[in-house]
Amino acid sequence: MNTQVEQPEKDNFVLYMVLATVVLVGAILAVKLNENEKFEPIKQQLEEENKQMNIRVIANRGE
Repeated sequence: MNTQVEQPEKDNFVLYMVLATVVLVGAILAVKLNENEKFEPIKQQLEEENKQMNIRVIANRGE
């Protein structure tokens, strides 16, 4: 007689959830970094315009 003891399969649900979370967070970070790179020239242009238009308002104008 050949008897085999069947081992119950491990429940990998937690492992799959951790992997899915890591993949999701990685995808979100990749999109955010891509947006930062995409809008960097616009940000630099706005900073340059702010430097050029740096007009100081005199606080004591009414006195």
